[in-house]
Amino acid sequence: MQPSQPPKRFGANLRLRSKLQFDAVYAGGRRVDDRFFALRVKPNGLTHARVGLAVAVKTAGNAVKRNRIRRLVRESFRLAQHELPAMDIVVAAKFPAREAPATSLRASLATLWKRVPSTCASS
Repeated sequence: MQPSQPPKRFGANLRLRSKLQFDAVYAGGRRVDDRFFALRVKPNGLTHARVGLAVAVKTAGNAVKRNRIRRLVRESFRLAQHELPAMDIVVAAKFPAREAPATSLRASLATLWKRVPSTCASS
């Protein structure tokens, strides 16, 4: 029998939902980025991390490409959420993410999730 693991769900309590929440992260958050994504992170005072997505038409392209990137980010966050500190994270896609293969985007996000705790420790 395997040791019990916390459920890996992605409910409404794990999302940034209002403009005020996004604005607070943009105003007081620290930036972590790479070739495909730019993250803004800010401690949230809760017991868990929350994520918000900023995938613009200008950078990601048509709806099919934008939704593909959103799905990949949500899935990556869902799997990594229990290793992340209690932070609000806004993930913005950059132009190269538009045509990048899914494996590259997943690897990029995995690296960024690992950098988030050290970024928060210095804030």
